[in-house]
Formats: sequence, C-alpha cells, structure tokens
Amino acid sequence: MNIKITGSGSYIPTEIVTNKDFSNHVFLNEDGTPFPLPNEVITEKFYGITGIEERRYASDDLLTSDIAFIAAKKAIEDSKIDPETLDYIIFAHNFGNQKKGAIQADLLPSLATRVKHDLRIKNPKCVAYDMLFGCPGWVEGVIQATAFIKAGMAKKCLVIGAETLSRVTDPHDRDSMIYSDGAGATIIESVDGENEGILAHESATYAYDEANYLFFGNSFNKDHDPDVRYIKMHGRKIYEFALSNVPKAMKECLDNSGIEINQVKKVLIHQANEKMDEAIIQRFYKLYGQTPPEGIMPMSIHKLGNSSVATVPTLYDSLIKGKIENQEIHKGDVILFASVGAGMNINAIVYKM
Repeated sequence: MNIKITGSGSYIPTEIVTNKDFSNHVFLNEDGTPFPLPNEVITEKFYGITGIEERRYASDDLLTSDIAFIAAKKAIEDSKIDPETLDYIIFAHNFGNQKKGAIQADLLPSLATRVKHDLRIKNPKCVAYDMLFGCPGWVEGVIQATAFIKAGMAKKCLVIGAETLSRVTDPHDRDSMIYSDGAGATIIESVDGENEGILAHESATYAYDEANYLFFGNSFNKDHDPDVRYIKMHGRKIYEFALSNVPKAMKECLDNSGIEINQVKKVLIHQANEKMDEAIIQRFYKLYGQTPPEGIMPMSIHKLGNSSVATVPTLYDSLIKGKIENQEIHKGDVILFASVGAGMNINAIVYKM
C-alpha cells in the first residue's frame, strides 16, 4: 500500500514583524528585573542564535481556524479531490482560537469541526478532531492518517497544522521573538505505485523528566495579571534534549525504511532554531560517519520564524511549489521529515516522492 501526500496548501500571514520592531520592548529577567543589555544587542544576539530576521503574525481579524481553512482549501484544490470524500480531518494545534488581547482560548467546537464547517462538507462520516502534540503535531497527524488508511478505516485524510503563537507570548520575555503564526495542510491518501510515499515513521514522548520543558507561565512583568499565562520554555534544556534525542530517532526511522543515508535528498525539520537544526543535522549524519551534503536542509525560519505545528507543512508546501531559493525536489526523491516539541515529543517520517 502506497500512502502519499497528494495535495498541499499553506497560509503565510501578511503582517511582517522584523527584529527592529522589538526595539521598544521592555525585556525583563524571570524575576522581573530589567535585562541589562540594550535591545539592539539583544536582537543581534538573538539573530546569531536563531537565524530569525523577521516573522509573520496573523491579522487581527483572523483566528487559527481561519488560516487553517485557507490552507486546507488550497490543499484540497491542489489534490483535486472532492472534499465530501474525506474520511478524517486531523487538526494539530496547541492553543485553540485565541483572539488578540483575549485571555481565554476558544476550543468549542473543536477547530477541526470549524474547518469542516467552513469547507461546507456535509458528509457526517468525515470525522473531524483536534490533536495536541506540541510542535510535532502535523507530523504526528500524518502518522495517524497513515494508520487509519492502513487499517482500512480511511482512504483520504486532511491533516492540518496551524497556530497563532503571537497571541500567547509574553512581550517581556526575549523568547517571544522566536514565535510566529502560520498554517499548512496536506491531503493524505492511498495511491497506486511501487515503494513510494510513507516508507517508515517513528514517534516518542519523553515525559519522566522532560514534561515541563515547555509550559504555560506568568509574565516576567510582575505587575501583570497572574491569572494570565504565556508560553514559556527552558531553552537550554530543550536544546540539549533535541541534540541528544532527535538524531537518534531520525536514524531509527531511516534504518527501518530500508533507505540508505546517501539516498536522502532533503531533510525537512521543524523550524525551531537555526543553530539547533544545524546541530541536529550534523549529529544525524555523524551517526553514519558522514557530513551533511550541501543544501540538504531547506530553511524558512529566517523570514517566517517558528510557527510551531505549521513549520513543517508550510516548508513542504513551499519546497514542492518551488518557492525556496536554490531548493527543489523531484519524483522519486526521498525526504526525511522530523520534529520535536512540547511533551517532549519527537517524530520522524521517511517519504519517497
């Protein structure tokens, strides 16, 4: 059975926020004291570590489910399927619909249900549900869709990854500069062919010591309402965790696929931090006694930032549509998807075009 991505779509928000736009922010330490460096130095150091020059924020009139609908509609059009034939809509996100300035997320009805409604799908057998899996949510959604199809429970699935992280960040936390908004969607279905599509996958949750590496916490500004929470992270712990565990998961996935390392044409990894992603790739290839080939890892973080579950599907959509400079993919090429995030969750997929 060959299970492939037959269509993809994305929504890149229109509001561009550069590093210079943070020049007037009041950055604080965790204890509420002023951060000792001027903002120009903070943003310069931030760029050197993350590679982020600018990021995209959704306009005030759009919610996470809205941008997801736009990406989903494009994916359906790209695949040329009838949306009434979809068996599942799997929507990966983390924070629901969060209006700008609001202190309460809206998850009722589910965001997947809202997308189904906006797509005007009448078929009640099209099951729509949300998935909370941190940044690896879209990859995990593809893995679940694959399982449904292999089990005979589905033939076609719509998998979405969308988030508006800009609305859950603490403006006094330097980490707020990392996060962005976006949406990506794909159609997953069974197709005729030989040894192509999804060849192997790997998933893991590390929670014994790692569960709270990412969490909801108070603003660094002690005058803020303590009942309002923001996304927070232990960055150094996440960095060390990712470098230790992600390359091993990628290797296990690739080894299980029967594909040789020199057959991999592209590695599409969660756009969390440029230096971290580069280090992961270096360690992955070192496990095979090799160094990464030039151009193996397309990147979008420089201009789009970290949009959590949206980074991998939007990166794939940009690559497949020829929108990434000096990067291209062809039929028969092998892609390795990989992601890491809150949980701490890790997953990977070996995919042959």
